[in-house]
Amino acid sequence: MNCAIIRSTVLGLVAVLCFAFAGCKQAASTNAAGKMAPKASPNTGKPNEPDVTFPELQGGDLALPSLQGKVVLINFWATWCEPCREEIPWLIEFQDKYANQGLTILGVAMDEEGTKVVNPFVQKTQFDVDGKHETMSYPILIGNEDLAEKFGGLIGLPTSVLISRDGKVVKRYIGEVEKNELQQDIETQLQYHP
Repeated sequence: MNCAIIRSTVLGLVAVLCFAFAGCKQAASTNAAGKMAPKASPNTGKPNEPDVTFPELQGGDLALPSLQGKVVLINFWATWCEPCREEIPWLIEFQDKYANQGLTILGVAMDEEGTKVVNPFVQKTQFDVDGKHETMSYPILIGNEDLAEKFGGLIGLPTSVLISRDGKVVKRYIGEVEKNELQQDIETQLQYHP
């Protein structure tokens, strides 16, 4: 076997593994038909958000439809996911910056061990947000595969879903998203009032 064949085989395997574990930066946006959709914009004709109720980390439940009128970013993540940890400081920053304008970020933890692992992580892990050390400042919910399926399922983590004020799914991000792209999409939705 020559070196070129071995190298291309190894590179192919690395690419597959990278995608499977969402370790590569990738953002995708799909519409209801599964085709690429344009950047976040006023969203007539897009599917409504699922009628989902999430278990909250500290007990209780959060019904997604109760947030209608707000721009909602649902971020599926896990404590062990390195790209998820990269995004968390941005999410804290955006929640702090845009909450008064109507943004709500929901962190849906997909750890199989549930609250036993997630709660200590959320309480103790600090992130560098503009030079300050902060813990996660947005609601943390406990997810599972059934809940994730209502949002189209998960190919990998992180996966985020942006929902407009009128409850329409605007954009879906698979893998770590670019901070500037996410901020622009959020700002676009905050300016849109149906």
